[in-house]
Amino acid sequence: MNGNSESDVREGYRLLVQAARLLQRRQDEALAPLGLTRAAAIAMGGLANGPLNQEQLAAAIHVRSQTIGRVLERLYSAGLVTRTRHPRDRRQFIIGLTDAGRTLLQSARDAQANAFPADSLGWRKLRMELTRFVDSLQNPTSAEPHSSSAVPRQWINK
Repeated sequence: MNGNSESDVREGYRLLVQAARLLQRRQDEALAPLGLTRAAAIAMGGLANGPLNQEQLAAAIHVRSQTIGRVLERLYSAGLVTRTRHPRDRRQFIIGLTDAGRTLLQSARDAQANAFPADSLGWRKLRMELTRFVDSLQNPTSAEPHSSSAVPRQWINK
């Protein structure tokens, strides 16, 4: 990799980190009036398609099962999720959204969507590019050859 490419990688990384922090701050600000955290909104979003056990939910939202435990406890205490014993494995709970949880999840999604500019073409293009980037990091063997920096060549040469 030549000096310019390394500089591009560093600057690209810096911008991604900065963008992530700014996005998280906006999400926090959008969710605060609803009494939700990002972690709670993400957990609730993982349950949007139906009930799951804690391990399934953690896998669906890409966190460790232990990480989500406290969030689920707060959601349960607030009446936003249900916990019922698994019919075949009494050690496990099946977690689902309550009607109040489903309503609050929709409010959270609306608040988050309204917190960002509505440039649909730009967002669509960014989403496609970020999807490719994330896929290349998750599946390095399917990406083009890349340096030890784990950044695909197609991202460096653009």
